Amino acid sequence: MKDIEIYLRYDLRCPDWATPRGELYAAALDQCAWADNLGLDAILISEHHGADDGYLPAPMVFAAAVAARTKRIRIRLAALVLPLHDPVQAAEQLAVLDVVSGGRLEVVVAAGYVPSEFDMFGVPMDKRGARLERYVEVMRGLWQGKRFDYEGRHVRLGLKPLQPNGPRIILAGGSPISAKRAARVGDGYMPVFPRLWKIYAEECARLGREPGGPPPSNAPSFLHLSEDPDKSWEAIGPHAMHDMNAYGAWAEEAGLEGLYRHTNSTDEVRATGMYQVMTPETCIDLVREGRVRGSLVFHPLMGGLSPEIAKESLELLEQRVWPRLRGSDMHERGSRPAGE
Repeated sequence: MKDIEIYLRYDLRCPDWATPRGELYAAALDQCAWADNLGLDAILISEHHGADDGYLPAPMVFAAAVAARTKRIRIRLAALVLPLHDPVQAAEQLAVLDVVSGGRLEVVVAAGYVPSEFDMFGVPMDKRGARLERYVEVMRGLWQGKRFDYEGRHVRLGLKPLQPNGPRIILAGGSPISAKRAARVGDGYMPVFPRLWKIYAEECARLGREPGGPPPSNAPSFLHLSEDPDKSWEAIGPHAMHDMNAYGAWAEEAGLEGLYRHTNSTDEVRATGMYQVMTPETCIDLVREGRVRGSLVFHPLMGGLSPEIAKESLELLEQRVWPRLRGSDMHERGSRPAGE
């Protein structure tokens, strides 16, 4: 069966009517420890600011907690809205995080797209692309031990990351400009739309560079395993609708057309195909037949979803899907069921 990576993703949205925030965060850390023990490939941690539902605004803080609860799984910030951060301070915090995690950190950076976030931090949005490129340069220089002047300040980093020259910096984006920027300054590219990978690869070839991974995935943004998908969707639907509409509101604010938009019913959300609830057998078939490539991303607490509902999916992943994808030797490590 074609090799595929499996990730857990967290943004920790928590609308008032969903799981209490403290319970949600505790469950997320328990799930990360479970994923580490089972042998999953990476934890993805996202960032946004000023959201009414508490969307994770401090991904490096949460990533440090994940690092403390795990030993081998990769920790990928995906994505850090870099123009909203001071690059010197970000370089310091990421260096500490790399050391704390034992060199397991990967950093995906994005230019950002939500105007209200830039207003909140007093950052001019029209300069975000240039800032992103300059900030990547500053962080790399600091991680390599360089001393230099930055905006009239003499800067240096006393603590180096554990990884030589620092963590990989992967660029994310949803436009041809972002693809070409990633080819120039990134160690890889994470496109919003898989079709952008071709532009990235062509630009890399023009510049004499090899495209960096991970390769783009065409997997759904949310995947849940269930013995009875229709029944599970009844509980998941309101959370998916909240997630879709919240992202859709940001897209509308930014004047973007893309994957997310306002929807009026859970049936409408389900029809988009972005939120998939399927049996373990269907999931295995997707991989075996090559209809999903690159990675499968489980977002177990999407939209403040109950940890008990998430547990159903993660246990089926462990018991029915994981052994088929990676072999029974991985399954026999003795991991405890998610949430226990």
